[in-house]
Amino acid sequence: MQIREMEERDNQTMEQIIKRSLESFDLDIPGTAYFDPQLSSLAQFYKEQSNAKYWVAVNEHDEVVGGVGIAPFGQKTGICELQKLYITPKAQGMGLSKELMKVALDFAKEHYTHCYLETVKKLQTANLLYIKLGFQQLDKPLDCSEHNSMDAWYIKELR
Repeated sequence: MQIREMEERDNQTMEQIIKRSLESFDLDIPGTAYFDPQLSSLAQFYKEQSNAKYWVAVNEHDEVVGGVGIAPFGQKTGICELQKLYITPKAQGMGLSKELMKVALDFAKEHYTHCYLETVKKLQTANLLYIKLGFQQLDKPLDCSEHNSMDAWYIKELR
């Protein structure tokens, strides 16, 4: 597996990975990434923002099997958000989420003091990974949260 910055040619594949993953957990509902307007143009969306990037993991055939992004969180100075961490079912269980998060958090440390993320409690494996990587669970979302269907929120100090 290799991790690289997302390119426009990856947009459709990553959109499908995100949508299929959310559908598999019955999370294809308003208030989730499923309905994000930028979902079909993630590469452009992340390039247009300052201090933001999206990475994809590709297999030995250069097929995209997952991805993760970092972007500023609202108007909060010094806080970024870890966004859209999704892996295809075939690529799960290989430590790929951890590797993607390492790349994303290393980038985040260069630009931010804290990293925030939102998820749902029923994604137990993901929640355990966030805690293992030093994220602290919050009681409620930070102000300016856009995904109102989430019920688990985390923050990590980066410096």
